[in-house]
Amino acid sequence: MSQRRLFEMVYLLLEKGQLSASALAERFEVSVRTIYRDVDALSAAGVPIYSTPGRKGGIALMDHYVLNRTAFSEEEQTQILTALRSLSGEAGLWSTETLSKLSALFHRPEPDWLQVDLSHWGNPAQSNVKFKILKEAILSRKEITITYANSSGKTTSRRVYPARLVFKGQTWYLQGLCLKKNDYRTFRISRILHLSSTGRSFNIPLSPPPIQNDSAAPPLVLLRLRFSPAVSYRVYDEFDGEEISILPDGSLEVSSAIPEDNWIYGNLLSYGEQVEILSPERIRQTVGLLAKAIWEKCENRDRGCHGFCDTITASPNEGD
Repeated sequence: MSQRRLFEMVYLLLEKGQLSASALAERFEVSVRTIYRDVDALSAAGVPIYSTPGRKGGIALMDHYVLNRTAFSEEEQTQILTALRSLSGEAGLWSTETLSKLSALFHRPEPDWLQVDLSHWGNPAQSNVKFKILKEAILSRKEITITYANSSGKTTSRRVYPARLVFKGQTWYLQGLCLKKNDYRTFRISRILHLSSTGRSFNIPLSPPPIQNDSAAPPLVLLRLRFSPAVSYRVYDEFDGEEISILPDGSLEVSSAIPEDNWIYGNLLSYGEQVEILSPERIRQTVGLLAKAIWEKCENRDRGCHGFCDTITASPNEGD
């Protein structure tokens, strides 16, 4: 007697409600007598399965069987299905068949109101391949090799035992055991330039620590900034809502503690004239000097920058 056939029979009855013995026999390529023996076996195991005679009869389960006997409440079932649905997306972390089976098992419709696409705008194929390789390597416990560009601008090759994917702060990360460092490392997936599986299996248990701020990160500096309403979309993307105040003229004032490194200067410069640095003064002066150096470099390049800069200034805003 096949345990897999018994499980699939229960699943089919949950999904279809009622099926004839002949339909089940055809589905599993066994005799009708074997199907009735399976029914007896399921009944003996405590599954409330029954058969009704006649042309409109068949084999069925008692109503609400799964919901009454499952270890998950209705709220937990919804949470499970929603979480799996949110991770399906283009990366294919869960198949449609898997979600359908769980929905039937819980007697609940599939939640299709939530969709998450893990790919970047304009380049979905490359992102999907990357996530597929990582997913398969994590589930099958296979070693991977990566070429990684770190925050210091250095590119290195690593062999990694992948442990898990983490979404934090609008960014996906891979956590795993780096064989080069013989320690756990967290890699920002967008900075993984090349990725492949070596095909070599590993058997050691992996338990990377939670993602936290780097203890060696630069000290925080309290910034006070004023932004034009034209870049409010970026302000809301990059700062916490509690740090933002809307002024009477529509501009936005932000007070935020941010690590003082090269990123902060590049980010502030990217706002152009749409941001005013209120404090601290040394940050204001540094950004001003950097802007001046950029302009001088642009101006001195065969005196050919003015038309380009004028074109950028005159470009229309995106999406009115």
